[in-house]
Amino acid sequence: MTKTYRGLTLKQVAQTIDHSILKPDFTYADVEAGAAVALKWATASYCIRPMDVPAAAKLLAGSGVNVCTVIGFPHGSATTASKAFETKDAIENGAVEIDMVLNISALLSGDFDYVREDIKAVVDVAHAKDASVKVIFETAFLNDEQIVKACELTEAAGADYVKTSTGFASEGATLHNVQLMKATVGDRLKVKSSGGVRTLDQLIDYMDAGVTRSGCSATEAVLEEFQQKAE
Repeated sequence: MTKTYRGLTLKQVAQTIDHSILKPDFTYADVEAGAAVALKWATASYCIRPMDVPAAAKLLAGSGVNVCTVIGFPHGSATTASKAFETKDAIENGAVEIDMVLNISALLSGDFDYVREDIKAVVDVAHAKDASVKVIFETAFLNDEQIVKACELTEAAGADYVKTSTGFASEGATLHNVQLMKATVGDRLKVKSSGGVRTLDQLIDYMDAGVTRSGCSATEAVLEEFQQKAE
């Protein structure tokens, strides 16, 4: 009989995780170790820095674990042309999921056309190659009204997911922000929680709130916790 915790199986939980190895001081060995974790637990994806995409693509080939990378990371202030090029380069190197940071400064400045077109440029490149796009808001810098606006602009630009955070700001995902984003996009877009997702119950709370992905660097600890708690 399959063991469950809070009504979920280990596979269901693992398949919401984007196992993330993104810190600037991670070495090649850390990237290889991260790929091994993603493979061991069969996570939804392995999210790595753009420079690591070729290596990750080789390590994960044929596994069913998607290669995910970050664009305009972590501040979102690269030019639109740079983000589009980064996306094209990442996909050519083996990425199939793109997590881009929207232009936070433009959003806070009220330049909504720029924000939408910045996202759309990445979406156009990615969708032409059948890659999905998650748009990172960095909610630590935004109020509720701005989060709702970011959701609306992301939807208008044709992206696939709204995402809370990079994990590099003062605050990551919160249940309030996840619920607000889900209420805004409904079932039209998917929601990803990221930043500070470190415990099993926290991750499942986000799942209950409607997320289908969570960025997590503590994947092994979270899933080992599942094995300990499952009945």
